[in-house]
Amino acid sequence: MINYQSVLQDTYQKICSEENTGEVASYIPELAKINPDQFGVCVKTVGGEEYGVGDWKAKFSIQSISKVLALSLTYNLLGDKIWDRVGVEPSGNAFNSLTQLETDNGIPRNPLINAGAMVICDMLISHTDDAKKELLEFINQICPDSKIEYSEKIAQSEKSVGYRNIALCNFIKSFGNIENDPQLVLDFYFHMCSLEMTCQELSNTFMFLVDDNFRSTKGEKVLDMQKAMRLNAIMQTCGFYDESGEFSFRVGLPGKSGVGGGILALHPDKYCVAAWSPKLNAKGNSSRGMKFLELFTSKTKSAIF
Repeated sequence: MINYQSVLQDTYQKICSEENTGEVASYIPELAKINPDQFGVCVKTVGGEEYGVGDWKAKFSIQSISKVLALSLTYNLLGDKIWDRVGVEPSGNAFNSLTQLETDNGIPRNPLINAGAMVICDMLISHTDDAKKELLEFINQICPDSKIEYSEKIAQSEKSVGYRNIALCNFIKSFGNIENDPQLVLDFYFHMCSLEMTCQELSNTFMFLVDDNFRSTKGEKVLDMQKAMRLNAIMQTCGFYDESGEFSFRVGLPGKSGVGGGILALHPDKYCVAAWSPKLNAKGNSSRGMKFLELFTSKTKSAIF
């Protein structure tokens, strides 16, 4: 049996002994204020055990990790119809590429790049009374021991510099793949990315993609097995911008990163692990988080391959 706490502690100390390389996401003013030396990890197992190390109970902006949660809610509501408007292929380009959108006639390559997440946001706005409220309710139903909230400060900070995202949303609208007012879609998108969680909350929230017996506070299954499998497949191939292949090669788990420095990874039927360290590598993923997870899956021999 794996002693997760021992593995966490040893791996954490190893990573902390090395240089903390990379840069924080300073292009978002609020994220530039974060202490770059914070570092935390939490593992939650299907047996209910929880292990943490470092700053695992400190709140941070989960950014693009939230795209998986919005996608899950939308997939539940609309089923396979969502794939008419967004693809499932790795992008091979930057997460905010306009060129690729033009080539693909306004159909984003996958729902985890910015353009794809905006289309998902648009679907939620069209099919709910209050998309922001319903996404929060959904998250709090699958992570009931915490109160997850948007950060208005971070949402407004992103909006103040979000010229590229504004361009993307309007460009998709020009192809007819955004139904609602782009301003409404962008407001929801920026709030979605502003969600704040701890590593502990993040690992608990994503257990619905790990444990087939997981139920929400309503006593309901969050996603059926086929939908959960497909979401895990999308995270495996598209979850780390254009470093997704490298993550699969070195870590061997489905997951999703965010420019706030968070990384969420999971082993179906075994565990969910969340790591956070704000300094990003050249591809926009947490430098320490990537190194930690590579060592963690090597030590536990728990990659899915």
